[in-house]
Amino acid sequence: MLKPLGDRVVLKVEEEKEQTVGGFVLAGASKERTQVATVVAVGDGARTLTGELVAPSVAAGDKVIIENGVGIEVKDDDNTVTIVREADILAILA
Repeated sequence: MLKPLGDRVVLKVEEEKEQTVGGFVLAGASKERTQVATVVAVGDGARTLTGELVAPSVAAGDKVIIENGVGIEVKDDDNTVTIVREADILAILA
């Protein structure tokens, strides 16, 4: 299990697949500009210039929207996760 530092967030990106009538599977993410992901782990938060800790706005288990291609993909055990900064998260799905 990864423990992100600072304002970083570990995400598990949901793979979107579309299937045509003929049975071919197409990667839906290539057409979309955003992706849905689940928050796996959250860092302690960002620090201000005065050293105060600003708590993160997301928590483990939240579903969020991020842009395609943002963050760094990392292998964690058998899973591939993406590490992003909290500022790269566009929205929390309610």
